[in-house]
Amino acid sequence: MFVPPRPLPALAALSLALALGACGPKADDAQSLESLDRELAATNAGSNAQDPALTAALHDQIMVDPALAQQSNADAIRPPSRPDPGAVALPVARKDTTDPATLKPAPAASATCPECKAKAGALTLGALAARQPNRSVADCAPGIGYSALWATRLPAGLPLYPDARVSEAAGADRDGCALRVVSFASGAAPARVIDWFYTRSTAAGYAAEHKADGTRQVLGGTHGNAAYILYVTPRGDGGSDVDLVSNGGV
Repeated sequence: MFVPPRPLPALAALSLALALGACGPKADDAQSLESLDRELAATNAGSNAQDPALTAALHDQIMVDPALAQQSNADAIRPPSRPDPGAVALPVARKDTTDPATLKPAPAASATCPECKAKAGALTLGALAARQPNRSVADCAPGIGYSALWATRLPAGLPLYPDARVSEAAGADRDGCALRVVSFASGAAPARVIDWFYTRSTAAGYAAEHKADGTRQVLGGTHGNAAYILYVTPRGDGGSDVDLVSNGGV
C-alpha cells in the first residue's frame, strides 16, 4: 500500500532548503529564502487559526487595572502621580535665629551617666523609651507607635530645635501615657543644643540635670508627673545627632 510522505517540520524544511540552495546558483539564494519565508508564515498563520485561544491572546488588547497600576509605583524610584493619603509630612526645618544672649548656660556635666548606657544599648526608639530609669516613661513604651506625626505633638515646653531635621518619631497616647520619642539632626554644636533645651525646659518649670559620658551628653528633668531626657552626640560635620524622649507635659 502506498503511504504518502509526511510533511517536513518547519525547521527540517529550512535546513533542507539551505542545503539544496548551497548546490544551486548563487543568484537564486535570495529568491529561495523569500519563498521559504512565505511558506513558513503561511504555516504559522494556519496553526494559529486552528487555535482560537492562541489567536485571541495574540490579537486582543491588554487589559490594565488603573488602581493596580498606581500601586505598582510603591517601591519605584520615581514617586507616584498622587501622594499617599496616609502620609504625614515631617516638620520643616527652619534656620536657628536664637540670640545666644537669651540662652542660659547649662550647669557643668556630671561624669556619672547611667542614662548614657541606656542609649548605647537601644536600637529603636521603643527600646530607648523602655530602657529609661524613669518608670513613667518606661511603662508607656509597650504601646508605642511610629509616625512622623509624633514630632508635631511635643509638649510646648520641649519643642523641636529650630533647624531640626527629623529622621524618626514615635509615641503613645493611651492608658494615661503622653509619650514622645523623636530623633533628629541639627547643624548646631552639642553645647548650643544643650543650652537651648536647658533654657526652654527650665522656663517651662522642669528641673534639669546635665550629664556626660565621653562625647555623649544627656540633659533631663521632671515637672510634676512629666519627664524628659535629651541625648546629644556630636556629628562629624560639627552638628549634633539628638534623641528627645518626653512623657506628659503640655
